[in-house]
Amino acid sequence: MDTSSPAAFVNGGLLRMHVGRKVRAVIQVTHSDVGSVMGKSTDGHQLVVKGSPPIPLTSYVEVIGVAENDNSIRAEIWTNFGDSFDASSYDQLCQLANGEFKHLFL
Repeated sequence: MDTSSPAAFVNGGLLRMHVGRKVRAVIQVTHSDVGSVMGKSTDGHQLVVKGSPPIPLTSYVEVIGVAENDNSIRAEIWTNFGDSFDASSYDQLCQLANGEFKHLFL
């Protein structure tokens, strides 16, 4: 496991704090096009993920990549998370990983 460049757990609201750095996020896919996917983050923000998504694409997908701006990620790794996902719990994880327990995640 490569630990030299960890990816921060983010939701849509936290993405702006990590522009230019490696992040990981789960989105609910709302639209897929050639070279990009649009979706809703676990806290309800609209995000654009650029790159080549897996085929077939499930309703929920985790992406790891570089935050380009406050609503866009250039994905390096895509992982299908299925059609049912507890977005609220993941959102709470993002809050913990960027707050009081940040030292445990990065």
